[in-house]
Amino acid sequence: MIKGFGGVFWRTKNLEATKKWYSDVLKIEIGDWNGTMIKQESGNQTIFSFFTEDDSYFPTEQQVMLNFQVYDLDEVIKHLEQIGVPLAKNKEVGDYGKFVWIEDPEGRLIELWEK
Repeated sequence: MIKGFGGVFWRTKNLEATKKWYSDVLKIEIGDWNGTMIKQESGNQTIFSFFTEDDSYFPTEQQVMLNFQVYDLDEVIKHLEQIGVPLAKNKEVGDYGKFVWIEDPEGRLIELWEK
């Protein structure tokens, strides 16, 4: 029945600052309509997963965490260092790939993943 992942929508306290941060830090070009389309590439997957409300994987006060797939996590980390965005969680390597966390301007944790 489900064809694919349709989108992520949320409210923000400072629309212009948030758009600029996502554009500068993650290179997501945000359009005049306050969004963008990220086209799925062959071989990529979108994970839809539930966590219990007391799971410690990410802060319990944060209801949702974004996870963006990246081509080369080490290059992304260099980019983040160059523009002064600290890692909220250092690089971890495991069975599912490599991961780091950063925080957006409103303190939401974002996971960056290279599989």
